[in-house]
Amino acid sequence: MANTYTQIYIHIVYAVKWRESLIAKQWKERLQKYTTGIVQNQGHKLLAINTMPDHAHIFIGMRPDVALSDLVRDMKRDSTNFVNDELRPGGRFAWQEGFGAFSYSRSQIDSVVRYILNQEKHHRQRTFREEYKSILKEFDVDTGLRNKGALIFGQLNPRSNRCFLSFRSIEWIQLVVELLRSSRFSLSSYLQSFSS
Repeated sequence: MANTYTQIYIHIVYAVKWRESLIAKQWKERLQKYTTGIVQNQGHKLLAINTMPDHAHIFIGMRPDVALSDLVRDMKRDSTNFVNDELRPGGRFAWQEGFGAFSYSRSQIDSVVRYILNQEKHHRQRTFREEYKSILKEFDVDTGLRNKGALIFGQLNPRSNRCFLSFRSIEWIQLVVELLRSSRFSLSSYLQSFSS
């Protein structure tokens, strides 16, 4: 791409499937190096990377001739295969669908790098979910969920039989509690509706 000059700095965030804490300390560094290789082999510049037990932060200087979604797809697919083939965690490792991507200016590079490299410190005070919601709010990202009913998030993890639910109002929480108390209500069929 002759005569093309860009400065595209992207902070990418994605979670382990079901937000489970599967990234073990003993192979965290190998996963980060492997992911770095994926980014660099596609001609992008890796500025910072840090994986926590349940999610990853990657900050890159991005080439303009590659779609961000293609890069993230490759990063997630190839790193998943690497973990399952080489590192063999207990159970099958996978990344959750989707990702967050946030652009920064050149003047913000140092602060974003520090933020990513200090993830352990940040997560002593707040969860990944709280962190992610904060980033979405900071960037005024409309998730499209505000006006689509009361249930914001409902997902059943078949491995642990845990369901994560988030509601918009106390009235809806009270309604669900009433339904759960009702003998006519089947929790398992209700939760199955989220996994299909």
